[in-house]
Amino acid sequence: MVNTHNHNGFFWNDPKTYNFYQDWRAARLNATESAKSDGFVEISDLSNPTDSEKSELIRRCRETNLALYQAPQKDSMRDDLRHDLRAFAGAFDLRIAEQHRSAGDQGIVALTETNAPSQAGYIPYSKRKMGWHTDGYYNAPDEQISAMVLHCAKPAEAGGENRVLDPAIAFIRLYDENPDYIQALTHPAAMVIPADGDQRPQSVGPVFYGDPETGALQMRYTARTRSIAWRDDALTREAVAFLRQTLEAPDPMTISLRFKAGQGVLTNNALHDRTGFDPNVLTKSMRVMYRVRFTNRVKGT
Repeated sequence: MVNTHNHNGFFWNDPKTYNFYQDWRAARLNATESAKSDGFVEISDLSNPTDSEKSELIRRCRETNLALYQAPQKDSMRDDLRHDLRAFAGAFDLRIAEQHRSAGDQGIVALTETNAPSQAGYIPYSKRKMGWHTDGYYNAPDEQISAMVLHCAKPAEAGGENRVLDPAIAFIRLYDENPDYIQALTHPAAMVIPADGDQRPQSVGPVFYGDPETGALQMRYTARTRSIAWRDDALTREAVAFLRQTLEAPDPMTISLRFKAGQGVLTNNALHDRTGFDPNVLTKSMRVMYRVRFTNRVKGT
């Protein structure tokens, strides 16, 4: 059943909702354009955001699926920063989903360059560029990531910029180019991520799907070209090629920034990437980003 009262709901399979789509599209583009100049929400205490701070973060996530924030800087190696991030997540009723082997007992992963045996060779723990993706794209369909926090504890000396884009904008670009692209990318076998040895089983699912709790538009995507299989039909290949080109252009609604210590993003799993960093640092880079992933969306979005 199409939900024409929820601007986050699905609508593409009902021709009667064309006017609804146009209204939703205009509102989303206007909100995203404003978000590019809104800057950061100032958070006085990351572990206990005020009602007004929470309200503004929720508003931004509701309208554009992401909210940038600035909190007082803390030592990147202190456990209380992890505790603060857990409390911050709790303020939005977010359920920590991190079962990653690097998450520790707090359910928070430190993304930093390392040679640890369990992390060496994986791009998030290197200085290398990371392509466009949503987090947990390799998870099983019933274990998808609906929201996340990415928090900068210590920036790189050079590089390490991020680009972020609301998945709804990617949806709009695809739909406007060819509505059939959306049909292709909502197919239940649109994208296949092969099994990773004993670490992870094969993951098969759509690119766009409805959040199981709210029906809101969610996205599962990676720009990787290895260890991935797309559904073998012409329309899917065209849709994927168009999406990849749109993201790399980049889309004018993309937010580009280099996080400083204490800054981060609260998001309903928006598309994001990362440039390489510290190419001239001969020893290990000290850049530290904390990642927290959740099974549900930010409350009220």
